[in-house]
Amino acid sequence: MESQQTVGQRAFFSEQPPVGSNERSLARIDRAWDGDGAGQSTSAKRWAQGLGLFSIGLGLAELLVPEDVARLIGAKSDARTRTTLRALGARELLSGVGILAQSTNPRWLWARLGGDLIDVAMLSTTLAAEPGSARGVAATAAVLGVAALDGLTAAELSREEAVREGPLPNALHVVAAVTVNRPPEEVYRFWHNFENLPSFMSHLESVRVEGDQSHWRAKLPPGLHLHWSAEIVEDKPNECISWRSLPGGLLQNHGRVAFRPAPGDRGTEVHVALHFEPLAGALGRAFGKALGSLPTQQLRGDLKRFKQVMETGSTTKAGEP
Repeated sequence: MESQQTVGQRAFFSEQPPVGSNERSLARIDRAWDGDGAGQSTSAKRWAQGLGLFSIGLGLAELLVPEDVARLIGAKSDARTRTTLRALGARELLSGVGILAQSTNPRWLWARLGGDLIDVAMLSTTLAAEPGSARGVAATAAVLGVAALDGLTAAELSREEAVREGPLPNALHVVAAVTVNRPPEEVYRFWHNFENLPSFMSHLESVRVEGDQSHWRAKLPPGLHLHWSAEIVEDKPNECISWRSLPGGLLQNHGRVAFRPAPGDRGTEVHVALHFEPLAGALGRAFGKALGSLPTQQLRGDLKRFKQVMETGSTTKAGEP
């Protein structure tokens, strides 16, 4: 038997997203892993191992023969350059060993990509000092090429890691309702101004409305903050409001609030449904775990405060004096 929350969820969010190319791509990646999650050899893993070996070779050259490397990239082989190259060599060795030791872990390659960008910046300085240096131009092009490989391989390994860990368990559907002793038009008018929502929603710090969009700031434990922008997708005066976040935020979400005359002329029934879904990846998962502390009970508390605000004018939130 379905719970009341599940029934309410389906009533407010009946549209299910179609299975698209993204899901099919992940399914293809998933087939590269066996049933117990142990990684078989994939193209991305082989590329990672190759880049790890390249990193070790480059690191050894920079450590052992920095003057030859300096000459190869068109830089002056002075003491400062040799010291810098040895430091870069140590970084390359560390990255290479890390990549080979954990060839399915994308973090080492993301770190290596950051090092590539540092190398490009340093080569740009060399080119500025010696404009038109053929060796400097060739070295910069080579580093950019390796950086592209690092980035593509890291992105592929990140997608495979997401498949291994499975779908986010932290997508959250929250449904609650309250009866407010005020007419629907008054309740609708107050809610329609999203800047009023932080006065009773304990997880919201602020909402700023600018034209057709609104900009939200929320607080999550422990000490985390989220920002996103949203737009209204349905607006029926005195009946309902639906909104959704705009693409690009770490937290995709949408919500709907419906206003119905309460039986016996007792004011307005306010029905709220919220859906939160963090993006894929480690950071999205961290936010998803934080969202786990936002259960239906909290929304019920928010609606009790909303009732208090509408009926008494008080705007005190939980935790405030």
